[in-house]
Amino acid sequence: MTSDRSPDRETSLAQEHDEQEVLGGAQLVLAEKRTALSVMRTGIGVFALPLGVLSLLVASSNYYNPGEVLHLFLPLLALCVALVVLGAYLVWRSIARIRHYDRVLTELRRRHPVIGQYIE
Repeated sequence: MTSDRSPDRETSLAQEHDEQEVLGGAQLVLAEKRTALSVMRTGIGVFALPLGVLSLLVASSNYYNPGEVLHLFLPLLALCVALVVLGAYLVWRSIARIRHYDRVLTELRRRHPVIGQYIE
């Protein structure tokens, strides 16, 4: 019994499968990059929240005596500092991840020129 597949057809199918794997890998890396960008957006929001709260406290400082509300003010300041640190960490980590994914994509483009037409 003879095979329906010629050696050229098998080579073509193998190349097509390899291209699909490479494109799937590139899609995965791009999805991870989008996730890192959303983490950065969240970090910027978390970082900006304490700034808004503190600006509200400064704007309304004529309506209260800081010595009388110190027991509320100190925990609020501690929370604001914690949020600033968390926001800065999220932004820093997402920048590091984005740079990593950019290097991975560059390496994929270098190894497999077929994805160069899809990713710039």
